Amino acid sequence: MEKAAFEKLYQAYYMRVYSYVMTLAGKSHMAEEITQETFYKAFTTNASFRGESNAVTWLCSIARNLFVDEMRRQAKRAAPIPPDADADSGVDIAREVEDRDTSCQIHQVLHKLEEPYRQVFELRIFGEMSFREISSICGKTESWARVTYHRAKLKIMERMGIHETEL
Repeated sequence: MEKAAFEKLYQAYYMRVYSYVMTLAGKSHMAEEITQETFYKAFTTNASFRGESNAVTWLCSIARNLFVDEMRRQAKRAAPIPPDADADSGVDIAREVEDRDTSCQIHQVLHKLEEPYRQVFELRIFGEMSFREISSICGKTESWARVTYHRAKLKIMERMGIHETEL
């Protein structure tokens, strides 16, 4: 791959790949590392891109494989991972506590959500991916991605005690 073409690819898709990896990893430093490694691998092994899907799908597939490899390495080491220290100090403490409580509740529900609902929901919301991109990553149809997302949303609302009439 030419350097100029690679730079365009990097500029166009870095944030989308990073967002996707962030949904998987949940830690910004790990997401940054895997995203960088994804683009390095894409640049050095461009022969594997057959053009059967779009570039962001290809990049996200590489990123997912790298993430899985990293999780295996960490499991082998069995060392506890320190919590992410990216805490901001806000001015409005009451609002910050309320936002953290809500965020914590959402993440607890997401953590307990069974697959593939969790993955599809995270790709759609946090990764800001289209249903077509999600279907390509998961190896399913676009309709499957839409239905799975809708069901995931209903499960989350149910577990949080929110009814559709409240929205």
